[in-house]
Amino acid sequence: MKGRSLYQLTIFSFMCFSIAFAPMLAVGLDQQANRHQASEAVALRTTPEKYLQIPPGSSFKIVLFADLHFGENAWADWGPRQDANSIKVMNTILDEETPDFVIYLGDLITANNIMIENASLYWDQATSPTRARGIPWASVFGNHDDAPFEWPIEWFSATGIPQLHCPSRNSSYRSKEECSFSGTQRGELMKNEIKHNELSFSRSGPNDLWPSISNYVLQVSSSEDAESPVAFLYFLDSGGGSYPEVLSTAQAEWFKWKTQEVNPDSRVPEIIFWHIPSKAYKKVAPKFGIRKPCVGSINKDRVAPQAAEMGIMKHLVQRPSVKAVFVGHNHGLDWCCPYKKLWLCFARHTGYGGYGNWPRGARILEITEQPFSLKSWIRMEDGGLHSEVVLAF
Repeated sequence: MKGRSLYQLTIFSFMCFSIAFAPMLAVGLDQQANRHQASEAVALRTTPEKYLQIPPGSSFKIVLFADLHFGENAWADWGPRQDANSIKVMNTILDEETPDFVIYLGDLITANNIMIENASLYWDQATSPTRARGIPWASVFGNHDDAPFEWPIEWFSATGIPQLHCPSRNSSYRSKEECSFSGTQRGELMKNEIKHNELSFSRSGPNDLWPSISNYVLQVSSSEDAESPVAFLYFLDSGGGSYPEVLSTAQAEWFKWKTQEVNPDSRVPEIIFWHIPSKAYKKVAPKFGIRKPCVGSINKDRVAPQAAEMGIMKHLVQRPSVKAVFVGHNHGLDWCCPYKKLWLCFARHTGYGGYGNWPRGARILEITEQPFSLKSWIRMEDGGLHSEVVLAF
């Protein structure tokens, strides 16, 4: 964002630009509004309502989209162009991979640049390629998703604040004023995702873990028996934005309790997802190039870990069923490295928002059932594939 000129474009112009150059940005918003106008209040999903199941005779494929950063520099022409480019990346990867499930691995939006009262409009744009294809998804929060608005220093120069015209929120979202710099908190973003998207498997975490929101577990079931788990997917809120960048002791204890509830004998493999890497990532990070046993293609960034280690890694390494952890956050890293008996992996920077000019892509996971295996690779925006690795078998 630094050093980019501000143009006298309005948020209304952004919407027009998006419609003209990236129709997918607005997919489904009007239909969602019509379906849900009647309901003003919604309870956050905290209990299982549906399940994921491996297709008969096939594997279960997951795409990880990380660090999309929709809404960045929304007042200038650069920001809307990046959102349109991010849509193209997701379209390419979804069409190449045809996944069974998509995980949004945090920083879907750059809330610290968003000037409308409900940032869910940008959140909806970020998930629109997946929704348009009828693919179910889940999300976790990153450090930018509910970050407070940051006033651009250029607005205090001689040129002043550009002309701003923020549209009222979609009719399914009530608006008190046109422009708002108060932001949208995690709970509201999660509520809106669940309320307006039948394909969303996201859930709110237990209330006693507040202020973290996205803490939950999903079961991937056998192709032959919906009650028989093949893998458990754990989602944790690693903080940032409205609270410190940390996985708390309470979250670590919740994970320990939850694993004992759903997988007491560690028989079923477990896969973990959050946004900001733990300090363990710094311990295994390649020093220069990426060499075996690590696998990846870029190591052009420093690991920026959580502020503290509060016990989650201790619980992970004690469970033989935990196979891998997947994070985003650092845009210039896409490696997987072994750590004790599990793997620590970065996704691939997917969005054109955020820092860095490395080619965009997404990490792919493939779960097979008999025998169990977890494989991964990177699919690039140009369709290329690299960094294949077997993480568990």
